[in-house]
Amino acid sequence: MGPYEVSRLRDVETRSISAENPDGARAGGARATTGTGADAARDLGIGWKISPSVTVEAGAERELAVISGSGVITHIWLTTAREHWRTMILRAWWDESEEPAIEVPLGDFFCQGWGRFAQVSSVVIAVNPNGGFNSYWPMPFANSARISVENRSDRTAMLYYQITYELGADTSELGYLHGQFRRSNPVPRGLTHPLLDRIDGRGQYVGTYIAWGINSPGWWGEGEIKFYLDGDQEFPTIAGTGTEDYFGGAWNFDVPPRGYTEFSTPYLGMPQVLRPDGLYASQQRFGLYRWHLVDPIYFARDLRVDIQVLGWRPDGRYRLRTDDVASTSWFYLDRPAATRPELPSAEALEVDGLPPT
Repeated sequence: MGPYEVSRLRDVETRSISAENPDGARAGGARATTGTGADAARDLGIGWKISPSVTVEAGAERELAVISGSGVITHIWLTTAREHWRTMILRAWWDESEEPAIEVPLGDFFCQGWGRFAQVSSVVIAVNPNGGFNSYWPMPFANSARISVENRSDRTAMLYYQITYELGADTSELGYLHGQFRRSNPVPRGLTHPLLDRIDGRGQYVGTYIAWGINSPGWWGEGEIKFYLDGDQEFPTIAGTGTEDYFGGAWNFDVPPRGYTEFSTPYLGMPQVLRPDGLYASQQRFGLYRWHLVDPIYFARDLRVDIQVLGWRPDGRYRLRTDDVASTSWFYLDRPAATRPELPSAEALEVDGLPPT
């Protein structure tokens, strides 16, 4: 929303769901008499942070929000312990669809795929010290919305959250937000990592986050990202020039004498570089994002996206690699459900090779 658009008067209502107001009802906040803060507020009473959070038991799924009517989710803030960033799954359903449009590990949705904090200062995702997750992705729905989290760990999680939305918004010309996660660990030699299999429908691709783990020495970012649009088969309509180029960098992200250099901008960044520690963290790990907010990739009938896993040999030839690549892709679609992959098992989601948090 631009500086003038925010001043336009609109016939919508703002609501917000949290543990203090679990259904977002008008005048429904701060009424709790029990909750995770009840003991701390025992001298203060109702209205003094009695229910600031919820618990999500090990192996359980908990609904965070159920909304009826047309509207747009405009902001999600939440936080939980780092040990749950890969094992907690965020899901969202639009318009009573039986299938979720968003199904992504919590940390990956907020560009924190390695279970380590990284400052992200972008337009749609902001992550602030120390683990304050913010999403500004607009999430429209025509009839209803539902958001849940599943705790796939063996420990109870404490979750603080707030989901703010507009009711009564005209969403007739708006697409549904989808988020899909895939992990190739490792990517087989000579094959590509699929960000999206064929998605049918009309829409636009709007964002990529990749947690890229290096499984062997050497430069890793020569691979091209490719967008296969509207019936493309062997050859794509859009082909990138290299991994670091797609994420807005150049020349290996190498700034002497530091080497790999983190950056976070409104539309693209590499906010995380995890360097080997000489003990358990034996390989380098990277987190990268690219938002297509001013340059969406539109498709009329279908879309497929993949990325090459390609490095460089000292003798000046490309080198096929077998790295650990976990991607999250965001796109808007003209329907609330799309073909999506089966989510990896809890074991297959684990972050390998890093010491315990």
